[in-house]
Order: sequence, then C-alpha cells, then structure tokens
Amino acid sequence: MIEFDHVTRTYGPKTAVADFSLAIPRGELFALLGPNGAGKTTTIKMLVGLLQPSRGAVRVSGFDLVRDPRNAHLHIGYVPDEPCLYDKLTGREFLWFIADMFGMPRHLAAERIEAEVGHFELGEFADDLAESYSLGMKQRLVFAASLLHAPDVLVLDEPMVGLDPRSVRIVKDLLTSRTREGMTVFMSTHTLAMAEEMADRVGIMVRGRLRFLGTVAELREQMAIESTSLEQLYLELTNQPAERGEGRS
Repeated sequence: MIEFDHVTRTYGPKTAVADFSLAIPRGELFALLGPNGAGKTTTIKMLVGLLQPSRGAVRVSGFDLVRDPRNAHLHIGYVPDEPCLYDKLTGREFLWFIADMFGMPRHLAAERIEAEVGHFELGEFADDLAESYSLGMKQRLVFAASLLHAPDVLVLDEPMVGLDPRSVRIVKDLLTSRTREGMTVFMSTHTLAMAEEMADRVGIMVRGRLRFLGTVAELREQMAIESTSLEQLYLELTNQPAERGEGRS
C-alpha cells in the first residue's frame, strides 16, 4: 500500500532523507520514530505529495506521487500536526467542503459526514464555527475530514497533539478498527507509549536514515536488551553515533 523506493530528499547541500526504502502492507499500523531533525516531517511531506523526492519514488496503492498525484491523493487521508481549518465555516460546512474537494456524490457525502460526526462525537458542535473550537475539537474535526472519502492509507503526523483522554481513546479505537478492516496507517509520533501499544512495526530514523525497522521484540533482540520499555530502547539507539557520511537534517 505504501512504498518508498530508495528515496532521497536534499535541500541544497543538506540531505534530510537519505536512500530511504520502506514497504508497508495493507492493514498495518506503522509508527515512525526519531528525534527532532531526523527527517520524519520531510518523509511525511513526500508521502502526502507536499514535497517531491530529489531521487527515488514514493507510491501509494500503486500510484506514484509525482507521476500520478491525483489518483494517489484519492487513496490518502492526512492529519497534520497542526489542524488547518477555515474559522468562518462550521464543522459541518468544513466537512462538506472536503467532500466536494474529493468529488463525492451528495448522497454519499451526507451519509459519511453524519457517520464521521458520530464516530468523533462532534454532533453537539458540528454547527458551531470552527473558530470556537478547542484545539482538541479541531483535531477531531480534521480526523473526521481525513476519513470522509474512505482512504486506503491514513497518514498521521503527531496525531494526539491537543487531544484530551476521551479523544485519545476515540482515536485509538478508530485506528484499531480501521486497520482490522484493511486500512494502512503511517504514523509519526513522539508518543512512544502509543507506538509500543498500537504499532505492528516501528521504524526509528536518525539523521535521515532508518536505523531500525521491525517489531519492538525485534528491537529488543537487536539491542541485546531482553526486557525494557520502547522508550529506553529508543534512547539507546538514537544515542548511537551516526555512520560516516550521513547527512544532517
């Protein structure tokens, strides 16, 4: 469902992502971890088509993000780290705007808007202006919008920012159910406990390169630490010195 094929992204002399290869199958929840400046945001921007690779290719559901962006985008839902809304639209109007952007038939859009309003418990606020929403409510609305067109792939950049415990539970339950139904989730997060709880596999990125790819159990085996938290494993790995010649990001 998601494929990075020897992807490199440079900014002038600086290499943000270096020879990045990764394949994520249908129905997997994948968590990308790494310190600030590791290249996670650049990776996500290439995955959703906001940046183009300097070299290599990114494909979603078989569609190349550079050669066939329109078809690729029809298969992607995206929740950025900062919700971007139109303050003078109500929550429901914003969802209709997104549905129209994807060319959804009116009857189908109406059904899915009501469904996602219910999933994210937005009914009480759906007809209020977005400018009156708390950060957590805005994030829930963006989640609802990202799922309206029933994407095959959901891309999440720090998805729990601003969410209260109830909202976090809603999102976790939704991600669990949608991946069971076959959706692929690519999540970048600093919330290691969530990655350990939910991810089928994790990738740890350091200075633009994948230092580890696999399950937490495999990471423990690689680090020769039998029983410890993902946080400790992560700190051990990201504190290792970079390989000679790696670009900084």
